[in-house]
Amino acid sequence: MSASTKSVIDATADTFDTLINQDSPTLVDFWAPWCGPCRALGPTIEELAGDVGDNATIAKLNVDDHPTIAARFGISSIPSVLVFEKGQLVETLVGLRPKSAYKDALGL
Repeated sequence: MSASTKSVIDATADTFDTLINQDSPTLVDFWAPWCGPCRALGPTIEELAGDVGDNATIAKLNVDDHPTIAARFGISSIPSVLVFEKGQLVETLVGLRPKSAYKDALGL
């Protein structure tokens, strides 16, 4: 899959741990459909997935559908974007940020 066509993965409680335990960094956008700022961030996250290609995994996790995962990481405000490297949380960004902030968090 080329970088320009890579899409955002919908994370679930069943897939979450596998996603964050990869060798490449993983960015997870914790969001909900009723959240205006989350919807505003959506296109940025989609663009980011295309930009990073195979250098990172970009995922979204709906906090309404998977509250136990959100609680596990203490998510109290959305959008919250967490970056993991080999299963370890390395960065947390709360609220809307420019795409460059997410690329920087991924080390790209």
